[in-house]
Amino acid sequence: MISQVFILSSQGDHLIYKDFRGEAGSDVVGVFYEKVTALTGDQPPVVMSRGDLHFVHVRQGGLYWVATTTADSSPFTVIEFLNRLAALVKDYCGSLSEKSVQVNFALIYELLDEVVDYGYIQTTSSDVLKNFIQTEAVCSKPFSLFDLTNVGLFGAETQQSKVAPSSAATRPVQSSREQGGKSEIFVDVIERMSVVIGSDGVVMKTDVEGEIRVKCFMPSCSEMRIGLNEEFSIGKSQLRGYGASVRVDECSFHEAVRLDEFNSSRILRLCPSQGEQTVMQYQLSDELPSAPPFRLHPTIERDSGGRLLMYLKLRCDLPPKSAAINVCVTVPVPRGSVSVSQELSSPDQSAELKLQSRAIEWNIPRFAGGTQLSALFKLDASALGPAPLLEVGPVVLAFELPQLAVTGLQIRFLRLSPVQPGPSQRWIRYVTHSDSYVIRV
Repeated sequence: MISQVFILSSQGDHLIYKDFRGEAGSDVVGVFYEKVTALTGDQPPVVMSRGDLHFVHVRQGGLYWVATTTADSSPFTVIEFLNRLAALVKDYCGSLSEKSVQVNFALIYELLDEVVDYGYIQTTSSDVLKNFIQTEAVCSKPFSLFDLTNVGLFGAETQQSKVAPSSAATRPVQSSREQGGKSEIFVDVIERMSVVIGSDGVVMKTDVEGEIRVKCFMPSCSEMRIGLNEEFSIGKSQLRGYGASVRVDECSFHEAVRLDEFNSSRILRLCPSQGEQTVMQYQLSDELPSAPPFRLHPTIERDSGGRLLMYLKLRCDLPPKSAAINVCVTVPVPRGSVSVSQELSSPDQSAELKLQSRAIEWNIPRFAGGTQLSALFKLDASALGPAPLLEVGPVVLAFELPQLAVTGLQIRFLRLSPVQPGPSQRWIRYVTHSDSYVIRV
């Protein structure tokens, strides 16, 4: 049973506040923010208490989603509710951000009125709620399929020349009313990789977590069939098909997915509801089908003037037609570092010494596969310790790999039945993010 639900910005601004039972005062919002900001560390506990009042919160879209309860409610139930509420707001508002919540506050209050009744959760289904929600979402930028000024990552199923803007799927599920009932469906294959590479260049640990997300704007769709690689295998089982194997260690599916054709043909069947849902999650550990995307060759020494010289050669081992974007290389530096001079291999790169975090951040907007970039950093310090070289590293990389799934998972086809009347669009995107990519020096 939930007493209150409120949404706060990262600075503690009150965006949404709803009191269902009147069991606690409105000052609990300030109490929560004081408690969550007083704690050290980047991840405060999900559940906190003050007397008989319990705070349960999650972070989504840079916002605090908080529920309070005075009863002995299951914290896992409340956490699941908050995650589903955030997904519901994303479906109806198009995106999760402070601005989208501010401009759609009336819609979010209407959602809360339908989702929770006197503290009891009623439903979080988009299909059920669409019959009751009348408020239209306010979009910060109207969506247009023909607006290709900022080319996105969605590629058509069979025609890679067709692309849609990166904001194509970031729109409300009810926008079909404004767009004449346009039928579209978006499928994302999203992977997050964690890698640890030793100072000798040997890969010590790899881990990939992936998921297939579907966001549906179909007014009516009885069934969708998603075909995966025929060579896709789970665990150490016998390899399938005749091509290169695509293997994962663990795999789980959404409860709505029917698997009667999965074992024989690697086909997922489901009846998608309007909005976003994760239909499949998988994990691969300690083995990648290809080499890690980045290799670093560092040379660190001291010059005659006492400065610390760091020469970094970073190689991108992606295929030549692929590229990494938004690459950020973070290099921890010794204590006492005060300034740095730099020589970068191309003018689009940038680097800066962050004194607060005691690290150099080297930013590369785009890094083509099969190429190598270099940087020379000359570090001035007020006083270096007896072993300054030991204080350098480990190097951490953050990046995004568009149109690439490192496990090799591919969508063979995406079919809808019955055939949708009128024009319909199906978009498939692959993207890999770095979760933790560490290189020891």
